[in-house]
Amino acid sequence: MSEPSDHYFSAEPATPEERRTIEVTLEGRSLALTTARGVYSPDRLDPGTAVLLAGAPDPSPTGELLDVGCGWGPISITMALRSPGARVWGIDVNRRSLDLARTNASAAGVGSIRFCEPDDVPGDLRFSTIWSNPPIHVGKAALHDLLERWLPRLADDGVAHLVVQKHLGSDSLQKWLNAQPWGLTCTRLSSAKAFRILEVRRA
Repeated sequence: MSEPSDHYFSAEPATPEERRTIEVTLEGRSLALTTARGVYSPDRLDPGTAVLLAGAPDPSPTGELLDVGCGWGPISITMALRSPGARVWGIDVNRRSLDLARTNASAAGVGSIRFCEPDDVPGDLRFSTIWSNPPIHVGKAALHDLLERWLPRLADDGVAHLVVQKHLGSDSLQKWLNAQPWGLTCTRLSSAKAFRILEVRRA
């Protein structure tokens, strides 16, 4: 079972760290990666993340790529493995997650990722690709604030892919995104295993 959801979006989780090693397959490579208590899905690759990695088109081969809510790093690492000519930004508010993600990127042999807190991303960057398994459990208002901060920073030809559980509001989120004045259009790319992948691009 995963950790309770009130831990992984805290900057400094109160639970003891208790690091552990899990086996994860990313891009056909079996990797021994490090997780810990107080981060999202510490015992396995989250099923939603697995759906996103299996179903999203390849990220842009160049430019700036963004993983919103990177956790211990599986999405960022996959982006870097698929697009070695790009620079990946993995952002999270949970500092324990960021430390783990840096450790895991090193273990995977990818050096083109910068893991940091959201405020450390330069304000003038525009992203060719955004991937996210967004933190639905932070609540609708906080989730909307998060998406409002990052999705408008898509490059003109950029595209974002978000994975959201059907029963946790994927359809209502799609409607909300299409109602925003950002010049973006959200469509459903695919559905698998109780999840939807939403695609967001410039209208």
